[in-house]
Amino acid sequence: MNALHLAGPAASRAREGLTASRAREGLTAVFFGGVVPASAQEEALAEEIGRALAQAGYQLLHGGYNGLMEAAARGAGGQGATVTAVTLTGKHDEWGAFNPHTTLSVPLPDPGARLNHYLENADLVVAMGGGVGTLHELTAALYYATTIRPVPVCLAGASALRLLAFLREERWLYETPTRPLGFLATVESADAFRAHLASLDTTSIGGA
Repeated sequence: MNALHLAGPAASRAREGLTASRAREGLTAVFFGGVVPASAQEEALAEEIGRALAQAGYQLLHGGYNGLMEAAARGAGGQGATVTAVTLTGKHDEWGAFNPHTTLSVPLPDPGARLNHYLENADLVVAMGGGVGTLHELTAALYYATTIRPVPVCLAGASALRLLAFLREERWLYETPTRPLGFLATVESADAFRAHLASLDTTSIGGA
């Protein structure tokens, strides 16, 4: 069984708000983004995405560390959302402290278990630019959505959109009758992301 821990400077707020957050819609958004933002604009967009998610009733699952993850957590946490870090057991000391907006943590034994936890609990996946870890997470989400369950996947920001254009051009990603891509959306701005959120069916799969 996965352990759930209160974590970080926001822990006292989490203890007070945990019951209330579970009484909300129960929607869960997973955010994938790199430790080193490609630009200040992308970092600002990540924060706006986190804020919009919280305002729409989502809790946030993320890696728990810095960069775009921290920006999204800052936006969500600032609106009172529960922000959960999904990390690897034994790697926390190496990777460092969670960002200060993290309220809960889930340590898991290996990357497969970590990805499964993200995707099995996701009502929405949002992916931005990053390194090879973010690329792994994004491609896993795309495969999951075409093969297991069509969870909505939204790519946001210039870096992610350039990657998607490459995947399509080189035919790493293409639509077939048995693997439709209707789950996939792209946004370039905070306003476009808010409009996309408003268009989604917000029936929860059961939360994390």
